[in-house]
Amino acid sequence: MSDIDLHRDLIGQQGGRLCLNTPALVIDHAALTQNIETMAAFARGAGVALRPHAKTHKSAAIAKLQIEAGALGVCCAKLGEAEALAAEGIESILITSPVVTPQAITRLVKLHAKIGDLRLAADHPDNIEAIAAALTRAARPLPIVVDIDPGIRRTGVASPEAAVALARKIKSYPALAYAGVQYYCGAQQHIESFAERKAAIEERTAYLQSVIDALIAAGLTPEMVSGGGTGTHRIDAGLGVLNELQVGSYVFMDRQYRDCDLAGEGAGHPPFESALLIDATVISANAQSMATLDAGFKALSTDGGAPQIVAGAPESAMFVFMGDEHGALIAPDHPFKLGDRVTLTAPHCDPTVNLYDAYHVVRADTLIDIWPVTARGRSR
Repeated sequence: MSDIDLHRDLIGQQGGRLCLNTPALVIDHAALTQNIETMAAFARGAGVALRPHAKTHKSAAIAKLQIEAGALGVCCAKLGEAEALAAEGIESILITSPVVTPQAITRLVKLHAKIGDLRLAADHPDNIEAIAAALTRAARPLPIVVDIDPGIRRTGVASPEAAVALARKIKSYPALAYAGVQYYCGAQQHIESFAERKAAIEERTAYLQSVIDALIAAGLTPEMVSGGGTGTHRIDAGLGVLNELQVGSYVFMDRQYRDCDLAGEGAGHPPFESALLIDATVISANAQSMATLDAGFKALSTDGGAPQIVAGAPESAMFVFMGDEHGALIAPDHPFKLGDRVTLTAPHCDPTVNLYDAYHVVRADTLIDIWPVTARGRSR
């Protein structure tokens, strides 16, 4: 039975959250709304466009809220994510990873015909040739942005000269449109110190400017300079090189970002609230000062460390993963009882979300809606 069918009767019931079968992925609606509005207001004030990254939430419902608040559209990491969101009415999507195989390019052509504003990042001339060949009968050109490697060797062209060559190749095909550049400094997003993160981004942005200067000199001025993230959005906007931000995790604020000083005011003063939570239940309490929860590796992504305790146990309690299905809470002198509800934060939101079929949207302890995780598992 799906989460929606399992919990549909609880929607609108005061206290319905306490009756959820656990582990359950929960959204605090007030915090989510505040985060979306805060980032939208920041972008407006800074004079930069907002194209949030939907790889964080994978949700058509949340994407629509972001667009209603002023976002141009959304980013998707994979073609499958874009297809899933497009099927739910999202019309403006930038796919930020290369689409390379013949079967994927066939799907890309179909998606381009379906929605009004599809864009794609690319970094290799062979890929440009293959996409152009597949689009010879398209009704309109497909906008392509040149992906620039910020130094992590994951994707992106490796030099200003390569960026110029790729942009020229894009412009040489009538089926394609050169739309600008993409530059995502992922390695810098979680540097905890604001000063150290700012210095790192200033150095990387100087390199981006050198690429842009080469493009301008070649008559290839990029209209769109897209990148950045939650960790660097204030720094990026202040530097004035990016003209649109690909922020993602701000909607939820996982532990990795809460450990960072995002605004230069100290790590204890985040500009966004924790909106993504996991409700779990104590299922065993036979050891003194220790309890076992029904939330383990299958309920929480482990790459961001342990979750933090929000409610149901002391904040100082230690969480220890105990396997696929279980986690342990250790809190000296705390009287754990069977059935206790414990609320946790997500250590890393993106992969944690991918473990669930649906969000349980709450206002305090009232379940107000259930939203599907639209693009869950759409990694192809």
